[in-house]
Amino acid sequence: MLGCGVVGTQVARLLTAHADELAARSGRALDLVGIAVRRTGRDRQATGVAPDRFTTDAASLVTEADIVIEVIGGIEPARTLILSAMEHGASVVTANKALLAQDGPALYAAADRFGVDLYFEAAVAGAIPLVRPVRESLAGDRILRVLGIVNGTTNYVLDQMDTTGAGFAEAVEQAQALGYAEADPTADVEGFDAAAKAAILASLAFHTRVPASAVYREGITEVSAADVAAARQMGCVVKLLAIAERSGDPSSELGEGVSVRVHPAMLPRTHPLAGVRGAFNAVFVEAEAAGELMFYGPGAGGEPTASAVLGDVVSVARHRVQGGRGPGESSYADLRLLPMGRTWTRYHVSLDVADRPGVLAQVAQVFAAHEVSIETVRQQLTPGVGEAAPRAALVVVTHKATDEALAATVDDLGKLDVVQAVASVMRVEGD
Repeated sequence: MLGCGVVGTQVARLLTAHADELAARSGRALDLVGIAVRRTGRDRQATGVAPDRFTTDAASLVTEADIVIEVIGGIEPARTLILSAMEHGASVVTANKALLAQDGPALYAAADRFGVDLYFEAAVAGAIPLVRPVRESLAGDRILRVLGIVNGTTNYVLDQMDTTGAGFAEAVEQAQALGYAEADPTADVEGFDAAAKAAILASLAFHTRVPASAVYREGITEVSAADVAAARQMGCVVKLLAIAERSGDPSSELGEGVSVRVHPAMLPRTHPLAGVRGAFNAVFVEAEAAGELMFYGPGAGGEPTASAVLGDVVSVARHRVQGGRGPGESSYADLRLLPMGRTWTRYHVSLDVADRPGVLAQVAQVFAAHEVSIETVRQQLTPGVGEAAPRAALVVVTHKATDEALAATVDDLGKLDVVQAVASVMRVEGD
């Protein structure tokens, strides 16, 4: 095993504590020959592993095993060690979403070249069995859309803002105190973690190579208490969503395409994902024949993630004992990767406007000019202070249009003399 942090400790503990059961399921005893760490000598009694099994020589360790479990994360040295393990005939189980999103095709190619397995259930949504159903159970179906909450930290933060009225900074501090967020929460709150997971899911669901760089990404740092309150007034809740979907006509010259995006959005409270609380994850999969499926559970944490890792270890070990291999890369569809501007969505736009006749007509004209249809309009008077002219808060919710048209609409709204400010803009999902 490479790494012995929160997840690695639990993997080692469960391998040791459940050795007999795992041997029965695998068909052969699983002997943990070594754990590569940065520094030996630390107290690692919680693993249940003898001190002499720990080493700093990861490069040598990966040449000695039938199975290598990688839980160190990051790009390097994980990539070099995994490729070396495969070259020496070891199958690999990894939880490394960042590496898979960046270099998945190269890892798949190496696994195929050396005739070994590459499993990564723990890389997306922790303990939730999601990767295997998407790439195996639904292999005979046609997935149309994947919509999910795949980052527990941001879900906890947004849930606190919704249920307790906490501000963003306060909610992040609470998440850090509970161990849901790192000291530097950038990867979570800026959407990088969710984008890597979205890339992996999209690649599996649509049989198309989707790198993390192709995923449109917005984090939650700009989500305000006013946004959360506005969502509540609409019967919605704000969630950071990972969305991957097919679009386009397969019979047309351009054919189908795939759009993949991560951003905060207002979601109706009646939607199954709206009730996902705290640091939990959930993913909604829409398939042509199977219909709507939802996968829900703890998306992070040592024991839940270790559960997913060990499930992969048992599968890989069975292949070692009985023969055979797991699925490799499936990228035959090679669908076009669509830019965010081509994505169809809805907007919730809040404007500070002058309270005088004709304002609504001017605002509506901008929407019409970009062929964006208005679904609802709500206006509330905000009296001016002192000598200031009275103002109004104008909230517009649109029907679906391309994101490009909606962005251009918002840009032109900000140029109107009657608009003092575009107070907030947020997408609306979950029809």
